[in-house]
Amino acid sequence: MKALLAFSAALTGFSALSLAMDRHYEDYKGRGHTPPAALRRWMQLGGALGLALSLWAAIAGYGSAQGWVFWFGAMMVAALAVVLTLSYAPRRIVRLLRAGAVLLALGLLGSLASGV
Repeated sequence: MKALLAFSAALTGFSALSLAMDRHYEDYKGRGHTPPAALRRWMQLGGALGLALSLWAAIAGYGSAQGWVFWFGAMMVAALAVVLTLSYAPRRIVRLLRAGAVLLALGLLGSLASGV
């Protein structure tokens, strides 16, 4: 369950951080649109918290030695998914963000249900 939590938090974090950038937000909304300052700050904060949650889940699930290695692997796969989505289907990045958020919620519920 911690693996799902680590991956989904990284996926959500990278998706949010990418939408906080002008270029990727314009790819999603269309040229000439930039994210409002308040939305940009919330996406940056959410992205940073997602990556921090991903690190916590990896270390909690695999220990301090192997957790870091797993975290880098989860971040690499999540970043690759975001990069490919932004390259080939930029208007679908919000779908990826929502999917990551749903997986994150399921991972959190599973983690709380297991008592860890």
